[in-house]
Amino acid sequence: MKQYTDDHAASGVDAPLPEIETWPNQFPGRDYEIEISSPEFTSVCPKTGLPDHGTLTVRYVPEGDCLELKSYKMYLLAYRNLGIFQENIVNRVLDDIVRVTKPRKATVLGDFTPRGGIYSKISASYER
Repeated sequence: MKQYTDDHAASGVDAPLPEIETWPNQFPGRDYEIEISSPEFTSVCPKTGLPDHGTLTVRYVPEGDCLELKSYKMYLLAYRNLGIFQENIVNRVLDDIVRVTKPRKATVLGDFTPRGGIYSKISASYER
C-alpha cells in the first residue's frame, strides 16, 4: 500500500504566503551576485508532521529589483508551520523570488539537517 499520496506531494505548493517586497536595483546590467543565507529555516513534513530544519541559501544576479530582507524573512517564517516537502520548498522559493525580482539568474539551495540518518541537499536554478 502506497504511504505517500498525491495530496502529500502537493502539500504547501500553492499555500498563501506573505508577499516578498523588493526595491529597485541601482546597478542594472552590472554583473554582481547577491547571496542571502537563512541558517534557521524550518518547515514541517506533510506526512509525518515532524519538523524539518536546514539552511536555505539564495544566490541571484539582480536586474530590475532586489529582495527586501525583512519581507523575505517574514515569508520564510511562514514555512514554519507549513506541511511541504523539502524539494517543493526549494522550487517554490525559487519561483517566488524569480516572480518578484525578475533576476538575470538565480539559484536556491536547501541544505537540510539529517533525519533518520538521511541528509538531503536540494538545488534549483533559473537563468533568463
